[in-house]
Amino acid sequence: MWCVCVCVCVCLLKVLLVLFTESGGRFTVVGPEAPVFSVPGSDVVLSCSVREEFSPNIMNAVDMNVTWSRSDLRDSLVHLYGNHKDLNTDQNPSYRGRTAVFKEQLKNGNVSLKISNVRITDEGEYRCKVESKTWWSDKTIKLSIMCCFQHEPVITVEKYESGKFSLLCESKGWRPEPELQWRNSKGVNLTAETETQPVADLFNVKSRITVEKIDSYFCSVTQRHHEKEGWIDFVLELTLPLCFD
Repeated sequence: MWCVCVCVCVCLLKVLLVLFTESGGRFTVVGPEAPVFSVPGSDVVLSCSVREEFSPNIMNAVDMNVTWSRSDLRDSLVHLYGNHKDLNTDQNPSYRGRTAVFKEQLKNGNVSLKISNVRITDEGEYRCKVESKTWWSDKTIKLSIMCCFQHEPVITVEKYESGKFSLLCESKGWRPEPELQWRNSKGVNLTAETETQPVADLFNVKSRITVEKIDSYFCSVTQRHHEKEGWIDFVLELTLPLCFD
């Protein structure tokens, strides 16, 4: 009877030890929830780290496999680290020589991806998957590419008919899609018809408005700025003449 109890206790202890060991090896991959912004020609880091499950403590990722990928690409592999080295034989050709993980920081749980010389085509959702021998976790991070304007907004008078002026505002070469707003000299926003056209991964925007009063009219094209969290605001003023032939 005593032997049976001892065996049962030993078995239970082994089970508890196994469960404790396995749960101790579990981890979570964490990264930003908001999109990461970058501009063509720059370098960007998609921050990602490995933490103990249900704990803020970091985990050593040196012996883990780290896979960065994009599901929207036919060749989905962006970067692969495993067996203590980069394994990029099957890497998407467009990323060749432009990606890196911070190997010296893996011991601190840092599995971030650096992309050099950013291109417009780099925009997309990136999956960071980290695997150990007993567990895995992943995190998806969105990268958005912003382009500076190519052309300042230009206002032209399209036509004059029955005492009304038709004004056209155009601006080209934006990314991501901008917003356009008309206002008068008092700062009052005016209702207008606005059209956005995608052209070669960029956006052209134009808007028409019909006015009757002689006034100063402003066309503003705005885009959220990723660094200063402000607005890039381009303004052109058009003062209508007293006479229109």
